[in-house]
Amino acid sequence: MDIGLSLPTMARGCDRAATLAWSRAADEGPFSSISCGERITFHNPEMMVTLATAAAVTERVRVFVNLALAPAHPTPELAKQVATLDVMSGGRVDLGVGIGGREHDYLALDSPFDHRHERLDRAVAGLRRLWAGGAAFEGADPVEPAPVQPGGPPILAGAMGPKALARAAQWADGITGFSVAGNGAEMAAAADAATQAWDAAGRTDPPRRVTGFFYALGPDAEATLRSFTAEYLAIFGRSFADAFAASMTTSTPDTVRAAIEAAEAAGCDEVILVPGTPDQACLDATLALF
Repeated sequence: MDIGLSLPTMARGCDRAATLAWSRAADEGPFSSISCGERITFHNPEMMVTLATAAAVTERVRVFVNLALAPAHPTPELAKQVATLDVMSGGRVDLGVGIGGREHDYLALDSPFDHRHERLDRAVAGLRRLWAGGAAFEGADPVEPAPVQPGGPPILAGAMGPKALARAAQWADGITGFSVAGNGAEMAAAADAATQAWDAAGRTDPPRRVTGFFYALGPDAEATLRSFTAEYLAIFGRSFADAFAASMTTSTPDTVRAAIEAAEAAGCDEVILVPGTPDQACLDATLALF
């Protein structure tokens, strides 16, 4: 199983120095990818700019867009951004796409929140058509540059429920899921559901199954992890966020290793470690796990 490392963009204090340090450490270490996600109405740095920074200072690891809210963006713009990132990384991009669950991000982008699943289907078809040289509208020049990877980067779906997985099985190369607490049963259920959806769709190629979880290591790791989790989940209600945060345990080397092992036992192809702090102490402790 591959182990990817997320940039600490969702944690307070993720600046240039932290982005460079975590990117370079991922490239030099045993990690398969460097990644970050998208939120608009939050304190995190913008996803594509951050990943371009990571691509510029790495040579080996995959650059994982995990994930883009494809229905919230104009498809030609997203196609151009991802293709440019693929060029600048030398063909190392993987693209995760999904509908998200935060209406605030859509409102901030002046994008409708309804019919997101259908719009995601259309967006993925549009991405692949544009990457193949198709025009954004009749008579237009192509949306270039062309990606380095033939046909464009692999596309993973942030799909969870049966209906979303059935749709994803029609167009995705795999799934990118998440278990905030690194719960083995959750990760196994998601991996099995993806396989079943691919089988039901008559796919002969198995889905790439990616998961991830929050963690923190170093001084005051437990408090850091719980504070980070509560802030991230606060948009879903403070009571829920605080209660969930209080249950978090992936704040010691042993519990982080156990979550990684649970992901492997679940049959996942890659697990993404998502740090709750940009501190160097956490990065050093992460590297010491391996």
